[in-house]
Amino acid sequence: MKDFKKYYTIPATPDEVYAALTHEGTIQLWTGDKVTMQPIAGTEFSLWDDGIVGKNLEFEPGKKLVQQWYFDQEEPSIVTIKLHADKQYTSMEVRHTNIPDDAYADIVDGWDTEYVGSLIDFYTE
Repeated sequence: MKDFKKYYTIPATPDEVYAALTHEGTIQLWTGDKVTMQPIAGTEFSLWDDGIVGKNLEFEPGKKLVQQWYFDQEEPSIVTIKLHADKQYTSMEVRHTNIPDDAYADIVDGWDTEYVGSLIDFYTE
């Protein structure tokens, strides 16, 4: 198992980024795919037509969300996203724990290009 942590700069406010990460309609706009999301702890979610599935664990509006991403393993894989105001931008801290070794490179690439890359494109286009 491996852990990943990285900071990204998103050209939007923390409240805008939080909305883009937690509201179905907004998520569909920047992913272009089917989404199931309710910003309620204990609910299950699906992104990218079931490419990412899991359970929502915690929400702090405008500041943080915590999710469990499902992999076929005993240890839960936890994603924590913290949002920090940075002038007119948001510093988005991503911490993803217990990533299966064989999926690590793909997960890291997915964070950079698909997940955060698509989110940045959404705010710059």
